[in-house]
Amino acid sequence: MSLTRRVLSLAAIAGALSAASMPASAVFPAAYKPTVLQPAGTPQRHEFDLRPALRRAQREHKRLYVYLGASDCPYCRRYEAFLERHADELVPHFAKDYLVIDLRSSLSVTAQQLYFRVGDKSLPYAEFMRTIGDERERMLVYPSVWLFDGAAKPLMQMPAGTGTFETVPEQLEILRLQQ
Repeated sequence: MSLTRRVLSLAAIAGALSAASMPASAVFPAAYKPTVLQPAGTPQRHEFDLRPALRRAQREHKRLYVYLGASDCPYCRRYEAFLERHADELVPHFAKDYLVIDLRSSLSVTAQQLYFRVGDKSLPYAEFMRTIGDERERMLVYPSVWLFDGAAKPLMQMPAGTGTFETVPEQLEILRLQQ
């Protein structure tokens, strides 16, 4: 093998290894027409501004389906794959009543670094959870989903993490706000 071919082969192998080591991106499937929100701030403070999404929900008389996924979370990938597989069944139900908001994060972001801007306040994760009436003592879990009306009022207590919404009937119960 010529030196040129060896260099090209090594470059191809290095590229493949580099791509394989990069974490997959958290992506709510496109069929659901998600609005993607990247965090603003510093490495010590990842803030998601929910105000534009809330204004849009009010204008369009819809609810918000807020999804917090991590780029390196296997459970997020599993949930996203479930949504992709069942898009034909689920998208009409999402589209009827919800705006999907896809918050992009990573497992390295801790609860102490995560902030949500709602109204005129920027709330750290724990305070945000208390504000929406979730008093459970739990750590930040990926994936997490919150359902809000256009005024940022939580619509129901949501499960989070592995095993979340693993069947179409369970997902439809959530969308219909059935507990």
